[in-house]
Amino acid sequence: VVVLHILGGDFPLARLFSRYLAASGTPALFVKMPYYGPRRPTEVRKRMIDVDPRDSVVGMRQAVLDIRRAGAWLASREEVDPEQIGIFGISLGGITAALAAEQEPRFRNVCLMLAGGDLGRVSWESREVKQARDQWLAKGGTKEEFFTVLQPIDPATYAERLRSRRLFMINASQDEVIPPACTTSLWEKAGKPPIVWFDAGHYTAALYMFHGLAEVTRFFRREPML
Repeated sequence: VVVLHILGGDFPLARLFSRYLAASGTPALFVKMPYYGPRRPTEVRKRMIDVDPRDSVVGMRQAVLDIRRAGAWLASREEVDPEQIGIFGISLGGITAALAAEQEPRFRNVCLMLAGGDLGRVSWESREVKQARDQWLAKGGTKEEFFTVLQPIDPATYAERLRSRRLFMINASQDEVIPPACTTSLWEKAGKPPIVWFDAGHYTAALYMFHGLAEVTRFFRREPML
């Protein structure tokens, strides 16, 4: 399983899921996305999700290429079954995991946590990217143009490709970052796969951490969900 981190780059969370998966017998490869950790030189101010949505498109495309390469590397390992490669991500990692799985048939098992589609709406309404929205408007851009720019990296754009995969979603019913309507949009377009809703917001979902760890581990081990 390729494991992806959150927007803030808090690697311990992704490592925690990686360790749980590995301890359960599922090899896990934690991948740092572009402009995170050692992949972001100190003199570089750019980020994968940047204030200019056009730069975010470039960053996400690079992330997808990197993730596909990571999947190929996993498939080459003797201890890994190349027919059972999976991908898992939380929040931004979940959005990117969905996008990567849509572009890479090798990812047959896909688990998305606190993620959704309709990326234009997610970005427009989220306080985490308020600077990007304000800058776009200040330069004369419109909401419609903002949405159009982000469409190529919106998982909802290609969600039908996920219908042929084994897919599982874990989300928060009161998510203030990824609106539940955006999650539902991706869920419906992906064929309404199994989904679990935590009674929490995006950040208070941490209260369900052990439940989430158990669900994700069971999914990749093909055990009954809790």
